[in-house]
Amino acid sequence: MAFTKGRRRLRGRAAGAVALALALVTGGFAAAAHGQESAPLSAEDAVRAQAATLRDLADQRGLRMGTAVGSQHLNQSEYARTAAAEFNSVTHENDLKWETVEPQRGQFNWTNADRIVDFAQQNGQMVHGHTLVWHSQLPSWVANGNFSEGELLDVMDTHISTTVGRYRDDIDTWDVVNEPIGDNAQFRDSVFYRTLGEDFIAEAFRMADRADPDARLFINDYNIDGINAKSDAYYDLVRDLLAQGVPIDGIGFQGHLISGQVPSSIQQNIQRFVDLGLEVMITELDIRIQMPATQQKLEQQARDYEQVVNACYAVSGCSGVIVWGVTDAYSWVPDTFEGQGAALPIDDSYQKKPAYWAIHEALGGEPDPDPTDPPTEEPTDPPGGDCEADYRVTNEWSGGFQAEVTVTAGSDLTGWTVAWSFGGGESVSHAWNASVSSNGSSVTATDVGYNGALSAGQSTSFGFVGTHGGSVSTPQPSCTSGS
Repeated sequence: MAFTKGRRRLRGRAAGAVALALALVTGGFAAAAHGQESAPLSAEDAVRAQAATLRDLADQRGLRMGTAVGSQHLNQSEYARTAAAEFNSVTHENDLKWETVEPQRGQFNWTNADRIVDFAQQNGQMVHGHTLVWHSQLPSWVANGNFSEGELLDVMDTHISTTVGRYRDDIDTWDVVNEPIGDNAQFRDSVFYRTLGEDFIAEAFRMADRADPDARLFINDYNIDGINAKSDAYYDLVRDLLAQGVPIDGIGFQGHLISGQVPSSIQQNIQRFVDLGLEVMITELDIRIQMPATQQKLEQQARDYEQVVNACYAVSGCSGVIVWGVTDAYSWVPDTFEGQGAALPIDDSYQKKPAYWAIHEALGGEPDPDPTDPPTEEPTDPPGGDCEADYRVTNEWSGGFQAEVTVTAGSDLTGWTVAWSFGGGESVSHAWNASVSSNGSSVTATDVGYNGALSAGQSTSFGFVGTHGGSVSTPQPSCTSGS
């Protein structure tokens, strides 16, 4: 993490990560990331820049690029691989919430929470702790316990001290209090507020600080990304907490947004909280769109992600961005917002969407290596058969190459499949705008939904980066209807 402003210094493990990041930013992609002039990249370096993951780029800038993880999905190889490769930080999506870790008073269950911490440690990732005190996902014994003030403070202290204490050497940042203010900019009617008044917030922070004086402690909420009545209420609240000497270090802007409705004041809002001496983090970013997803909607979503990420990275006190899920396949959005979805940068087939490449470029990497343009507006004479695939090698270097395949419809298509066999021992490393699988030298590529519908004569393209053992062949692919 590059952020060091505030009342605490980073712990040894995090400080080591900073030292590594500072070493990395002296070269490589860092010049582009910090807006410095640099020599044009060679073709090989350009493709490697495209192949860099979000994690690679964030590490080079000393920034957090995180994701929310569900322990129940970690046994799926592609999910685990993507979470480890693309992100340098993980957040428990649900496995650290009160009802999960302390379902009965004094009876703690750490199985799922530990699994995510273990995963992070195995992959050299930071962990952002979410969450300690929240009105939701609260066990009934707390919500309906009819505790006195003193009893509820004891309940809170036991839960916070036990949870934070267990992970004292593993989790550096915590959402201590989550969503204490409602959308009406008033304190939310929770068991904590009804029993203790607004003082429950300060008490929770003091409890967490006693459990781990080195942790950085956050308050966290949604709909506070731009300047509005609710974020004004938070500004007044944290200013008051700081004046009282409450050990609060940061504020999390959740960032559950609707495409096309990103607040224009988000950077200004980040800056004003940083000016109070707080660290700001985008903690739960997703940007939902009205389904079905179209290329036009995905491109708008990409611009939205770019706006949010750039707003954070433009302010030195904004330490990073966490997206709320690894893949659209397990996003909470479709089950919560009827008719909306496709909210994350990686789709439900683990393909990188335009939003992914927008973040990639904001982090100093290369833009989408082959943006999916809408199918050609003026159809050409259609080929015979269902479709035709044209394969060409666009770059080649020692041990690697880049190729592009253009699919042209011979008749109206709702999906397509391209197949070929390599002749020189090549293999595909990663692809864009197609779902690609391999079996030995045989390769199959299918559309990714939004680029599957083609009218006769219309075209779309996909590409990939691959490796070779000394020679690069030029296969003759086949193309068939359906995916």
